Amino acid sequence: MKVTREKTEDSQAFLTIEMEPDEMEESLEKSYRRLVKKTRVPGFREGKAPRVILERHIGKEGLLEDTINDIFPQAYEKAVQEQGIDAIARPQVEVAQTDPVVFKVVVPLKPAIELGDYRKIKVKSEPAKVDKKDTDRVIDYLRHQHATWEPVERAVAYNDLVIFDIESSVGEEPFITQKGAQYQVLEEHAFPAPGFAAQLVGMKKDGKKDFKLGFPPDFSRKELADKEATFKVAISEIKEEVLPELNDEFARQVNPDFDTADKLHDGIAADLKLRAEEKARVDFEDKLLDALVDCSKIEFPPVLVESEVNRMLNRRFPGGKQELEPYLKSARKTVEELIEELRPSAAKTVARSLALGKFVETEAIEVSAAEIDEEIKRMVAGATKDKEGLAKMLTEPPGRESVEQWLLSGKALQKLGEMASVSFKAKTVRKKGASKKVPKPAAKKGG
Repeated sequence: MKVTREKTEDSQAFLTIEMEPDEMEESLEKSYRRLVKKTRVPGFREGKAPRVILERHIGKEGLLEDTINDIFPQAYEKAVQEQGIDAIARPQVEVAQTDPVVFKVVVPLKPAIELGDYRKIKVKSEPAKVDKKDTDRVIDYLRHQHATWEPVERAVAYNDLVIFDIESSVGEEPFITQKGAQYQVLEEHAFPAPGFAAQLVGMKKDGKKDFKLGFPPDFSRKELADKEATFKVAISEIKEEVLPELNDEFARQVNPDFDTADKLHDGIAADLKLRAEEKARVDFEDKLLDALVDCSKIEFPPVLVESEVNRMLNRRFPGGKQELEPYLKSARKTVEELIEELRPSAAKTVARSLALGKFVETEAIEVSAAEIDEEIKRMVAGATKDKEGLAKMLTEPPGRESVEQWLLSGKALQKLGEMASVSFKAKTVRKKGASKKVPKPAAKKGG
């Protein structure tokens, strides 16, 4: 066997492995002895067909393929040992030729990380900002969530809720046909077609109207772009939104923990402040990590990016294909297009993780067993369900290691933050969950 290291780049070693004829012959014979025992050849007892007959029966390519699959793992192991290569993942393999057998192999290597002078990093920590308008917006949103819809005897206006029968078509094809449909007449609404809401404004109860609307060339649904739809609508009811008064009763309705409107206002303001502080902390940490990456030299194999893309997909679509396929259909994307969209973010995540890991190593940051135990207790206490299952998972070696990495990252970011900005005071150990008094939007009444 001849091994040639063609080049090393992007933390990958590019090898050429050429098998010697005698090695291949020995392996071909082993494959023959293995295959002849489980292949039925007409005219021969089981396991007794000569090799030349077996080759005719399954084809020379079949015997060679089995041989290659059998010989490569051993050849690869010998090649990386000979070259002193410490691979971190499975290699990419291509059979370049079969006579003689030549493998082209790309081996992922350990990342190379050289931190820059991170002690000179300076990052500004932006203060968390919340004003009265933010609180008022949340309260207004909650009032809309608790609003009722009351029938009115007047013409349709924007923001009304109408109940109608609708028939429509695009060209010769049926489009939307429904009786008793509910539709909120929003001025910016482009469904089911741009300008539809405007056609309803001014109509009255029991009124009927026929009209046509065109779809623009750049319409989001490509199959409708640049086409015209015909609509027939008959309105049976018109309702307007009635907002609840902002009083103590409304406060208790939103959340029993608030028995006055003032307490509701203060509770929302406090929760918004917590959220703003959390966002400011995350933004600050993002700046720290980007600055650490920017001042460093980091090289890693593409396989790490592919692994991160897979993790991102698993987090985003935990249900697998059952969740992924409907998304792709609605977004009109292919899996390949989605992966390409995720790849830059995945590469950024990998670079940040490697840089922070090197920082932990350089600064000799450690986490004690007691700290891990305390964090596990906190996480279990904060869980809303299956505390026992979570405790079991976190106390097993993989779970403890995950918690340890989490705490190490928190300590590293805090230390880096203290170096980078004297104004840095926020705790970097993340806490799950928000304020217990966060108002939960309720379903609208009536309608």
